[in-house]
Amino acid sequence: MSEPENIDVLIIGGGINGCGIFRDLSAQGVDCVLIERDDFCSGASAASSRLMHGGLKYLETGEFGLVREALVERNRLLANAPHYVSPLPTILPLRSHFSGIWPSVKRFFRFKAKMIDRGSLITRAGLLVYDTYGRRHKSMPFHRILNRKALQKLVTGMDSDIIAAGLYYEGQLTHAERLGLELLLDGEKLNPGSRAINHAHVIGTQGDCVTYQQGDSIQTVRPRIIVNAAGAWIDAVNHELGIKTALMGGSKGSHIIVEHRALYKALNGHMIYFGTADGRVNLCYPFMGRVLIGSTDIPVEDPDTARCDTQEVSYMLGTMREVFPDVDISEEHVRYRFCGVRPLPRADGDIGLVTRDHSIAEFTFGPSTPVLCLIGGKWTTFRSFSAEAAWRILAHLGKPRRTKTEDMAIGGGQDFPRNPADRTRWINRVADVSGLPAGRVGTLLRRYGTTAERIAMTCTEETMLRSLPDYSSEELGELCRSERVGTLADLLLRRTLIAMLGRLTAEVIEETAGIAAAALGWSNRRRVLEAVSVPLGEPAAYRQIDDAVTFKAHG
Repeated sequence: MSEPENIDVLIIGGGINGCGIFRDLSAQGVDCVLIERDDFCSGASAASSRLMHGGLKYLETGEFGLVREALVERNRLLANAPHYVSPLPTILPLRSHFSGIWPSVKRFFRFKAKMIDRGSLITRAGLLVYDTYGRRHKSMPFHRILNRKALQKLVTGMDSDIIAAGLYYEGQLTHAERLGLELLLDGEKLNPGSRAINHAHVIGTQGDCVTYQQGDSIQTVRPRIIVNAAGAWIDAVNHELGIKTALMGGSKGSHIIVEHRALYKALNGHMIYFGTADGRVNLCYPFMGRVLIGSTDIPVEDPDTARCDTQEVSYMLGTMREVFPDVDISEEHVRYRFCGVRPLPRADGDIGLVTRDHSIAEFTFGPSTPVLCLIGGKWTTFRSFSAEAAWRILAHLGKPRRTKTEDMAIGGGQDFPRNPADRTRWINRVADVSGLPAGRVGTLLRRYGTTAERIAMTCTEETMLRSLPDYSSEELGELCRSERVGTLADLLLRRTLIAMLGRLTAEVIEETAGIAAAALGWSNRRRVLEAVSVPLGEPAAYRQIDDAVTFKAHG
């Protein structure tokens, strides 16, 4: 057996918290190994509402610090990841002027209270606080209160009981999975001594060493520090390390993507963020030509069993009828459904009142190796949470911080053309050097940001897919070769939005399996297995099966 590899930090978990801390530490010259049992950003990080937001509802529970932090980070992401994060005008419907004051007071002091309606008075107060906290790096307009007539000009068909609305702005995240991947790829560029490995899992420990396996490759490392960034699986990972904890108390959140032309048109580019009769807050907004609707908030013990079930789909469709009563929407309009388990700290009582803030718990592995568990957090605050954790790790290692990440662009957001004139120039330049039509380069820019130039240079002679005429075999082959694609699901669910936009068919699976097989050297047997392993009915429920692991090693 070979000697263990000495490394600075082992990160277990490739969700957004793990990706963020990997990039931050790599930028400081810290040698990191990140392992993820499935694919990067395949758990809760792939199943959020895809918003970069402050969290208006968290003001009701007194989490002012979290809201302030999230709004600052939202504004930074609009600057650092403009290829995937963009402003989203948001409508908050109002059915009264004075409702919600007393329930808000009770919730502020952590008493249980159902918030059925938020009147204009409490809404205006909350939006004023929101504007104040969002002044730093301000990139979007302040809020406005609209009367019914003004609201009708923006969004049509809303329930007649809605008398007014608040109009404010949040950030929309189109391709969460790719943004997480880009953090890892950026981290490896910043420090060639770091590496991120997907489809790898811990198989044993001894002393101060950890052994993990990817396919038929087994590696043992001796880390100076371990970061447990496994989200809802933190306690399970701690158990593998011989540490008994009960830190996590997850909540299942489900969403659906619907194809409904009338609803999409009525929204007119706006998100509707609304309270429902059961006291929850829900949302819907235009997403890549469809409509994203969410979400539920259900306690769950085992995150591996979480699925978006038919009752949740019915619930979410029902909430839409409360706001758009004349829109005929049913399950036949659903193109995709997905769920994730929020990595919340274990707590008693109403799951909706459990903090969404982040924290770090520290334990010891083996004789003296620190284990930092990253608990909670939101997509919006991943950078600041990573910075907080990095400071603690650097102190343990006795290393200085070389660089800050506040203004560090991410992946395809680097040198991204910010206005139409600059985009046209960028597209024309890449079209000239690649030989691709300008329209095709524009499509690649929308999908990948400035990473599109690298992809375009591999697509000088393209063969467009029969089943997906706006994708080419060269484009998908380049993603397979350069972006750690380990399974067909990695390609269809995370490197692209093919599955999420409801474009997954038997023909798509068959054709893309052939492309992946050619790019990655899969055997015919492996290609067939990958094709049948992606379920058409509910692709987001995909979990890599044991046979797939076997064939990854031998095929």
